[in-house]
Amino acid sequence: MNRIFSKGIQKLSIAMRKHSFALHQLDKKLENYLDFQEGFFIEAGANDGIMQSNTLYFERYKKWQGLLIEPLPELAEKCKQNRPACIVENVALTAFDYPKNTIDIHYGGLMSLVRGARSSAEEELEHIHKGLDIQELSSTYTIAVPTMTLSDLLVKHRIQKVDLLSLDVEGYELQVLKGLDFKRHRPKFMLIEVRDRQTIEKYLAPFYELVDTLHQADTYADILFKARKGLE
Repeated sequence: MNRIFSKGIQKLSIAMRKHSFALHQLDKKLENYLDFQEGFFIEAGANDGIMQSNTLYFERYKKWQGLLIEPLPELAEKCKQNRPACIVENVALTAFDYPKNTIDIHYGGLMSLVRGARSSAEEELEHIHKGLDIQELSSTYTIAVPTMTLSDLLVKHRIQKVDLLSLDVEGYELQVLKGLDFKRHRPKFMLIEVRDRQTIEKYLAPFYELVDTLHQADTYADILFKARKGLE
């Protein structure tokens, strides 16, 4: 009995030494559902690959591999430097019916967003300036970046199996999901920062079930979805 208790304490001690990189410890909360080695992740909205990353924990402590997607060029370069074992793509994800090869990104640090991701220009500017204030950044800018659908990226890199898709795109999540062909590509779990919860849940309902709300804020929620049984 003492040996069992001792092993339990040892495991708890090891777990406590593991550093959380994600905001609100989302990575450690995810571990309750993804507690296995050598999985594969995709993180869209990867920033510099470290700050508030939802996937670095799994790469560092569980030997996962993955694809990082970051539309801002300077941050994509930092992803390559900070996460050299990962595939890095400097693109913005869009829907299948998006008509252009580029899209405008409004810079706001960790709160950068696609132009038009908010319901009005005023709401977009309010979001950007809030991000600048919180992060103590001095200025913003708009940049045109190349676009791809998520399914096209998976085909490009011959990715067959995805254990976790982490999606943090500041209100553009529905358009990103509309670029994922669920008949061909279906991540086992998806962690999505949602701002229009009802719309996202309805869109995903044929293929995914809601597993948990990992964090609830005033204007958004971090929701974990799992592919329905028989559909993974």
